[in-house]
Amino acid sequence: MDSSMNKGLVSHGSDASFQTYGEQIFTLDSSTSASGFVSYDSASNVSTSPGTTFVKSFLSDQRLYVENLSGSPLSVSSIADYGNDFQDKLRELKMSLLGPESDISDYQSCCFNNDSHNIFPTSMWHSNRVRDMAPKPDLKQVVIACARAISDADASNAAGLMDMLEQMVSVLGDPVQRLGAYLLEGLRAKLEFSGSRIYRRLRRKEPTSLELMTSMHFLYEICSYWKFAYVSANAVITKAMENEQRIHIVDFLIAQGSQWIPFIQALAQRPGGPPLLRITGIDDSDSAHARGAGLEIVGQKLLSIAESCNVPFEFHDAAVSSSEVELQNLMIQPGEALAVNFPYILHHIPDESVSTQNHRDRVLRLIKSLSPRVVTVVEQESNTNTSSFLPRFVETFDYYKAMFESIDVARSRDDKQRISAEQNCVARDIVNMIACEGPERMERQESFGKWRSRFQMAGFNQLPLNASVTRAVLDMLKQYHGNYRIEEREGALYLGWIRKAMSTSSAWR
Repeated sequence: MDSSMNKGLVSHGSDASFQTYGEQIFTLDSSTSASGFVSYDSASNVSTSPGTTFVKSFLSDQRLYVENLSGSPLSVSSIADYGNDFQDKLRELKMSLLGPESDISDYQSCCFNNDSHNIFPTSMWHSNRVRDMAPKPDLKQVVIACARAISDADASNAAGLMDMLEQMVSVLGDPVQRLGAYLLEGLRAKLEFSGSRIYRRLRRKEPTSLELMTSMHFLYEICSYWKFAYVSANAVITKAMENEQRIHIVDFLIAQGSQWIPFIQALAQRPGGPPLLRITGIDDSDSAHARGAGLEIVGQKLLSIAESCNVPFEFHDAAVSSSEVELQNLMIQPGEALAVNFPYILHHIPDESVSTQNHRDRVLRLIKSLSPRVVTVVEQESNTNTSSFLPRFVETFDYYKAMFESIDVARSRDDKQRISAEQNCVARDIVNMIACEGPERMERQESFGKWRSRFQMAGFNQLPLNASVTRAVLDMLKQYHGNYRIEEREGALYLGWIRKAMSTSSAWR
């Protein structure tokens, strides 16, 4: 993240607050009084009624350097020294009190035989007590030290740290322990130069269609990230198409088609009657596996919804992957207003760092040539595309730590659905980011600043977000934990978890 992110995020929790630093930041007020709500005059003019408070918080952009107290890199031996240092200090203290000739047994038999009067009760000297009191190594430090050792080709130290991590991680633990379990799997694959093989094996061991669909739906319900994408994009498209009678939406990741159900229902309420709606859907392998069939199921579902709402509707299956899309796949017709939707999909399209074909920029130039009315983009706010291994690992740790924390507050740690969802939908992505390189590394996120540069180079202009977009997202966040925050900055809407930016939503033309 760049330094411009240190401006502020806004919670939608119980304390009404928003603040501006040259741009707008919003939050909800969940109190019973209406006097503290935010009122909106336009996208660029916001006023507050009396009683609104202002809160300042910051996104951090901190690079972690793993060192011990002496300033040297963390290793197996340096971690083990924590316990030795403690026992040395304990021995020094005992010597100062009793003299150099004393030992622990002498002290136990000295005049203070009653533990209640002793400075150091007898029970304190039991070996398990000493072990329990020794400072425990920090899991984040150990896992990043292991990644550093792999980056430095120090296989011996890396292997020792992995053995230590085995005792520290757990899929039933706290967010860092659960994340550590999946990072450890990726590190082992990286160390053994088997990342691609292990990733392919994970692909082969996919859950059943029902299991994957259940896991995807579970995460969709308990985390706000996908709903943020759907709600913000729908609000943008609704505003851009409010006077159009023929609308064509090209969705580069239609998944199960859930995004368009409320959109169709909203069109049915349009004064003067609904417009004709055409949707072209582009599939992905995970969604196809979860459905157990092709996009015809999605088309049938959306057609049924449209018929029940009396909305004229057509559905087209592009029958091609997102990186292979060509003009003939999109079925563009004259006289229709075109909207293109990119929900968490552009980072899966390979760019110039993977292939000279550079499909990422090619697809953007193709879409620009169609003169769309609006293009909506939602992406993870992470920078793992061209980073070398160690910075990429640290970025992955920080990002997914926040994600696991947001899952943790929604379900108990022994919830079987949570465990399955993290394993089926999250673990594979983490392993791919850590262990794979070249064309087999599918997870290649970029920060909003880099996406903005790509779109501008392709000839797009960024569109300001209407206030209705922010209101729609705030309304959606009411059903989630108060640690989610939104910030409007650089013409985009940021979704954050506490102080960590997680996703951005933007509009282009």
